[in-house]
Amino acid sequence: MVEIKFGTDGWRGIIADDFTFPNVRKVTRAIALYLKSAYSQDRPVLIGYDTRFLADKFARAAAEILAELGWTVKIADRDCPTPAIAYNAKLLNSAGALMFTASHNPARYCGIKYIPDYAGPATPEITDAIVANLENATDDSPRQVPSQLISKFDPKPAYLDFLRTLVDLDTIRAAKLKVRYDALYATSRGYLDALLEECGCQLESFHTHRDVLFGGGMPEPTPDQLGALMTAVKASGADVGLATDGDSDRFGIVDEQGNVLTPNTVLLLLARHLIQNKGKTGAIVRTVATTHLLDNLADRYGLECFETPVGFKYIGEKMRQTDVLIGGEESGGLSIIGHIPEKDGILANLLVVEAIASEGKPLSQLVEEAIAQTGGPRYNHRIDLHLEDAHKAAVIATYQQNPPNAIAGIGVKQVSHKDGLKLYLEDGGWVLLRPSGTEPLMRVYLETDSLEKQAQIAAFLETLIQAVSPVAA
Repeated sequence: MVEIKFGTDGWRGIIADDFTFPNVRKVTRAIALYLKSAYSQDRPVLIGYDTRFLADKFARAAAEILAELGWTVKIADRDCPTPAIAYNAKLLNSAGALMFTASHNPARYCGIKYIPDYAGPATPEITDAIVANLENATDDSPRQVPSQLISKFDPKPAYLDFLRTLVDLDTIRAAKLKVRYDALYATSRGYLDALLEECGCQLESFHTHRDVLFGGGMPEPTPDQLGALMTAVKASGADVGLATDGDSDRFGIVDEQGNVLTPNTVLLLLARHLIQNKGKTGAIVRTVATTHLLDNLADRYGLECFETPVGFKYIGEKMRQTDVLIGGEESGGLSIIGHIPEKDGILANLLVVEAIASEGKPLSQLVEEAIAQTGGPRYNHRIDLHLEDAHKAAVIATYQQNPPNAIAGIGVKQVSHKDGLKLYLEDGGWVLLRPSGTEPLMRVYLETDSLEKQAQIAAFLETLIQAVSPVAA
């Protein structure tokens, strides 16, 4: 029997291996049991899906299960971004939404996540309840499908109208920017490019059709996948290059020199833009693996800064509790004050364009100014070490009980167990050891103030981890 695990953002699996129609029906029934405990059936359930192979068919199978159980279902009329379906889940007073996506993962994967009516990721108590319901859920096909309970809807108009309230399209329009956009064969096509065209940008778009194999690559806006966009920006003299991941909740930004900006850099840039150019205020929220330059920015402007475990669900939860100027994570997700508590790559891209238009400076210059203003540069690095579960557990147990006093000769001043093991260093840097919950990997993150230190710390940590034997667990 396949074990179905909900990770930081739902359940993912390999299509036709563990992500099958019987398992989709089983998970949908488990979600339906949760819905029954939390909502009345006069509220609809929304369903969205990305561009992956069979994603639309999996979505239909889930709709039929929910209809059999008496729920009114509204299913997106085409593949759509996660933030669009999330926004509509709140707007339509729904019982939440099911989104079929594996985000930035390779084409062989699909996934399903439940988005509650507050329009953000499900928090652990909700996903724990759904997982517990799996024991009493079956993978049976529905015996009756009341087709009158299933209808199609278009989540785009309301979502785009909402984005128009968050971004100054007139400022962008006046700047007459040259923009290159790579949809990566994913869901932001017809959304991000539509607003850019509305703003009068000189736009050239790539890969704006559905391809379930993502052109042989991955729908992940990283340098490895954005070669065509980087080349196009440099060759055309464009002001910026934009991309999103498979379900458009993560962003990819290329500056006018053809360099892909790190998510940490974009978070810093946009936090500064929101304060300086848009007059916004509120707390800054970041995950344990995200740059501490955001803390420096918060200090400069007298703002609170909160640190959360990895996973946007924790940032979203904080957004529902207090006014958050910007919340983000190093993996490429962010949201801002006034928006839903869900990461949104389309909004992030538009805000970068707005920042360029507002200041009339090249993007690379805006980045330099933001980094200098916050005491940078800082160098961030992540290492993924292949470790089996017993080895991961041994490493964490060993160093949680006896953390090192120094890392590569730099003293440790503070230890945190919020998510994995984080060591704050005396020179202002930090390291994080965090075992993956779904893969045989130990993720090692670090931030320091020079490339030389980065290499020294990385080598030291690899030695430290390999010194622990799995039998010590």
